[in-house]
Amino acid sequence: MHSTDSPAGVDDTVQWNLGPVIAALRVSREEKHKIRHNGRVRELPSREALTTIVNGLSAALFPTHYGRPNLTDESIDYFVGDTLNTTLNRLSEQVRRGLLFSAPGGARTETSDDAALAAKAREITRDFAASLPAIRALLVSDVQAAYAGDPAATSVAEIMLCYPGTIAILYHRLAHQLHKLGSPFLARLVADIAHTLTGIDIHPGAQIGASFFIDHGTGVVIGETAIIGERVRLYQAVTLGAKRFPADESGVLIKGTPRHPIVEDDVVIYAGATVLGRITIGAGSTVGGNVWLTQSVPANSNVSQAHTRHD
Repeated sequence: MHSTDSPAGVDDTVQWNLGPVIAALRVSREEKHKIRHNGRVRELPSREALTTIVNGLSAALFPTHYGRPNLTDESIDYFVGDTLNTTLNRLSEQVRRGLLFSAPGGARTETSDDAALAAKAREITRDFAASLPAIRALLVSDVQAAYAGDPAATSVAEIMLCYPGTIAILYHRLAHQLHKLGSPFLARLVADIAHTLTGIDIHPGAQIGASFFIDHGTGVVIGETAIIGERVRLYQAVTLGAKRFPADESGVLIKGTPRHPIVEDDVVIYAGATVLGRITIGAGSTVGGNVWLTQSVPANSNVSQAHTRHD
């Protein structure tokens, strides 16, 4: 193999003395620093494929906003059906790949194991497809909350096409459903794609109620075990995080323990607030900008940097 930048007739592997480097990298991969899941080479889910899948799901959920603006009453159902059929076929394959990293014991030694994983992927994909009307209803409530809550919003179309919070919650609703159905690795990848696009980091395990609005959004972080009620509004740079990370007797972090806040209905959390630990923000409360909060507050509290007042 010759590079266009190499002198004529000079092999790149010789020019850069790559033989020892290639050999050392093989030793690192196979022996010294092996990090393969259960020691096996496996097919990884594709970020590119997942981006295409989310785009297809978005188009099926909101055909004229994210699909084709010239659809008619006669063509829209055909477009939705064709888009879903193609997209769900792609999703099933990505779910199958994700299951390779979550199958019990990581065992995959017989053809029947492959068949079982493929069947499980199809089952998850069918259940996911059945949930799409409910996901759309939640997303419509989110868009309506954004329109009602932002005086700068001029139309629903503007919110759906221009608001990063809307894009982030769309990805989250899809990722959360995959997480619930038993495809956590794939869900995490979808969430990370949303983070890359919007600067909003929502773990797919987080439970978020209807009519959720993130205004501006950049820098928002919502942890895995957070529970958010209905009609909650967050502003930019809000963190719903963990205060501490419990470990077992060996010092290894314990996974999945409830460690993030519970935010009840009708709460507003302003820019830069940091809310940490398994605490509860009572319904109807307001948390002011740049507040650092590590203790629960009752319903209808008004929390500022200086003091907490109960109305």
